[in-house]
Amino acid sequence: MSSPGSAVRHNLRQLTTIRYIVLSAFALALIGFATGLPGQSLPIALLGLLGLFGALNLWTRHRTRLARPISEIEFFGHLLIDIGGLSLLLYFTGGATNPLVSYFLVPVSIAAATLTRRPSWAVTGLAFLCYSLLLIWYRPVPALLPATEHAHVNLHVLGMWANFAVSAGLISYFLLNMAAELRRQQQHLARRREEQLRDEQLLGVATLAAGAAHELGTPLNTMRLLVDGAREDHQGLSNGELHTLSQQLDRCRDTLRKLVHAGDQRHSKPAAHQVRDYLRALVASWRVTRPDADPHLDLASDSPALLAEFHPTLGPAIQNLLDNAADASAEVHIGARWDRNRLELDIRDFGPGFRRPYSDPTPQLGRSSKPEGLGLGLFLSHATIERCGGTVALTPAPGGGTLTRILLPLTQAFDEAQLPGDR
Repeated sequence: MSSPGSAVRHNLRQLTTIRYIVLSAFALALIGFATGLPGQSLPIALLGLLGLFGALNLWTRHRTRLARPISEIEFFGHLLIDIGGLSLLLYFTGGATNPLVSYFLVPVSIAAATLTRRPSWAVTGLAFLCYSLLLIWYRPVPALLPATEHAHVNLHVLGMWANFAVSAGLISYFLLNMAAELRRQQQHLARRREEQLRDEQLLGVATLAAGAAHELGTPLNTMRLLVDGAREDHQGLSNGELHTLSQQLDRCRDTLRKLVHAGDQRHSKPAAHQVRDYLRALVASWRVTRPDADPHLDLASDSPALLAEFHPTLGPAIQNLLDNAADASAEVHIGARWDRNRLELDIRDFGPGFRRPYSDPTPQLGRSSKPEGLGLGLFLSHATIERCGGTVALTPAPGGGTLTRILLPLTQAFDEAQLPGDR
């Protein structure tokens, strides 16, 4: 799908083509007028206006070839220039009695199809105002005057004016609605394409992960046997170091077991936990894998005692984000608050912050804030939390570092009145 800037550039190029057609029609009409009525002279101002707008259109056509972006406001300005220029040309050629007055509908239609609601109605209002003024102030052309008038009221011209008002209103209203609906459908298709691409990436990652799980099972079991043997012989490592290494191996085996069962629906159903206990257990489990980190957990005291359902994949996704924070700085602040509908979790590190600007808030595979990173953890965390109905946002933290904010909807397991007192 083309970008908005390229669409506006294309629309402006089409507008210059329409201008050429209109200027040609005016020039042919003036030639016919001069040929049919040899005694009538053409106003010099009219010829000057045609030359001026011809030069303006040549410059506009050149403008569409320049690399500088074209905004919607600039395109809106060109439509206003068209209405003003047409009004001046019509002023010298019979005003509202000139058949070309119906051209006012062209910029109205273009605005309704390409602009948003407010500028589109502004173009419609200006066109109607200019048409109305041309009913009163204009230089008459005898050949265009009606054959008969009733009390100096030209009913044919008034009927054309009323028809223009109704036509302009209908075009603006219905074209605006159709254009808005078309833009919504395009945005929906773009989101679906992004989701499809993300699902394809996740499928590729899942396939590789399943293969890695089977390949790592044997060496982990071998390492476990060696650690058990070293613990019995008390050789090489202290008891504390052996205990830590044993915990890490158990953690790896548990992770592989979860990975193997991830595709089984029986092992991927949400489980009910008290929110406060779930967050405490999540951080405690993460500390086992990151003994170098110094987390500070702050759970809002005024948050209710709530039993909510959490998907099994949600914990590893949050722990991936905690790993990113711990990679930036040993000190990590974790704050959480929730109500009966939503959990808000903030992860704050005190590292150098973004190494490059995050213009796109949606993480992508291959993008990482760390030079040696692959962007896989951030991608998977975002995809998992989004699948659970939540969002992830990374912003620079006040005073340095990065603030990762997770917003997650909560589904209660049963009425909180049945819960025991909060601990």
